[in-house]
Amino acid sequence: MRTVPIARRPNKVRAEEFATPPGSDRSFAAFLGALPDVLAARDFLALARAIADAAGNRAVVVMIGGHVVKTGLAPILIDLMRRRIITHLAMNASAAIHDYEIARWGGTSEDVAAGLRDGTFGMAEETGREMNEAFIRGQGQRWGMGESLARALDGASLAHPELSLLKNADALGVPMSVHSAIGAEIIHQHPTASGAAIGDTSHRDFRRLAASLPALHDGGVVLNLGSAVILPEVFLKALTIARNLNEGRPTGFTAADLDMLRHYRPHENVVRRPTLDGGKGYEITGHHELMVPLLAWSVLSMIDSRR
Repeated sequence: MRTVPIARRPNKVRAEEFATPPGSDRSFAAFLGALPDVLAARDFLALARAIADAAGNRAVVVMIGGHVVKTGLAPILIDLMRRRIITHLAMNASAAIHDYEIARWGGTSEDVAAGLRDGTFGMAEETGREMNEAFIRGQGQRWGMGESLARALDGASLAHPELSLLKNADALGVPMSVHSAIGAEIIHQHPTASGAAIGDTSHRDFRRLAASLPALHDGGVVLNLGSAVILPEVFLKALTIARNLNEGRPTGFTAADLDMLRHYRPHENVVRRPTLDGGKGYEITGHHELMVPLLAWSVLSMIDSRR
């Protein structure tokens, strides 16, 4: 048996990387400085710094699934759009449905199991009719799905307009896109659904997302928040278009997936494959209702510390 001096042994953890307990300064900046410089804490801080560095300089593209809206995070994302940190907001159609219902009537998210028993799951009359009519109108006006919904909300009586990602992105002039999958959303069950209108408006938004991606080059950030399938697939194809038209750019950006579970498509299509030729990918596991506010507060704290 051979031994080696401990001074020659490489160590993965060093004492100076340990966390610091709360002291007299209990500000948020002090909290960030007290985190251990290891594993997910290190990745989290690196991601927050990447967003703070990109703010006002490069694109920050945020892609969200429906759970992000259902966990009450719209005000945080709206604030980041208002501060011009988020430069493009992409959502799957589930997120758009929840957003529309919250803005219009102040509630969303039905009991799926109960409605499935008698065939009433997803059969809300007003939701399906109004959203599908918005797509049909949008097709005629050559609008995308996101702007079609935002303009439908403009003409409606709203319970909570201040909570709508769709409406606020449109008012702030932040590019937004809604990406639909035929048969995957409750509004496709409605008798007013038009496949032509759904396909036309969502495809227009797919092109809009592709047009926003070149600004990721050399320092931008793309975040996938809670979409396990649709948006990772859409992002990969939109990135292909952007690189096809821009001599292989964008590269050198940060890509991150934040979700409660690790999934194959976000890992491959957002975090790993897009950053193979430069950039950095992060996967941070945790509940959206905790991680997204922490990330937003961290970014703003870092931006404030530089002023």
